[in-house]
Amino acid sequence: MLEVKKAAELLLDSTFAIAFTGAGISTASGIPDFRGPQGLWKRYSPELASIDYFRKDPKGFWEFYSFRMRSLFNAEPNRAHYALAELERMGVIKYVITQNIDGLHRKAGSMRVIELHGTMLESYCTSCFKRYDSREVLKMIDRGELPPRCSCGGIIRPDVVLFGEPVKDIEYALTIAQESDAVLVVGSSLTVYPANLVPQVVKQNGGKLIIVNLEETPMDDFADLVIRGKAEEIVPAILDAVKELVSNN
Repeated sequence: MLEVKKAAELLLDSTFAIAFTGAGISTASGIPDFRGPQGLWKRYSPELASIDYFRKDPKGFWEFYSFRMRSLFNAEPNRAHYALAELERMGVIKYVITQNIDGLHRKAGSMRVIELHGTMLESYCTSCFKRYDSREVLKMIDRGELPPRCSCGGIIRPDVVLFGEPVKDIEYALTIAQESDAVLVVGSSLTVYPANLVPQVVKQNGGKLIIVNLEETPMDDFADLVIRGKAEEIVPAILDAVKELVSNN
């Protein structure tokens, strides 16, 4: 595919390329996206994942969120996650900035990961801020502790950004974006603010914008390259093309 080779060339021509990922990179791992035809928010109200709902009804919040957590803990990285990790090891990708909370980039071996919406793998007490492995929190819930409480009596919550809360590390991510001269967007609708500022900043500063997504995005017209396809097929193909170009030089 000519587009795949072009993506590989753009990445190799860069000196500071980053990846920006959304829910679409994890659908092949069995994790539903949020806004697609089968998305999570088509079946559940986003209010269930809001800070207001957590404060109003922590028991109801955890009934919903524990279900989400269990599905994520059962998920494994797919070929797209592993391909990005290998591109980082090769020095082609410098950072992975992700909107995902599933922890699959780290599980696949990516080292420099900025998780804008936090991680489902960890939780913490809202009173004393003691940290918990979320698996331990699920065990509390299985024992009937709903909502789960810390030893200090405070209510435990997942270390994720809930609706109504500011995203994590956005300034750090935007600083990285300002240094970047290429961004590979994988599986993001690019509709969620302020996370979608990351690829915009790269492009506005003269960097190359490569979009890999099944659906159209609002930034397609500004992209240097758009590849329609599944992340788990396209990203490994880009990795293979990068390896081929490197071996031929």
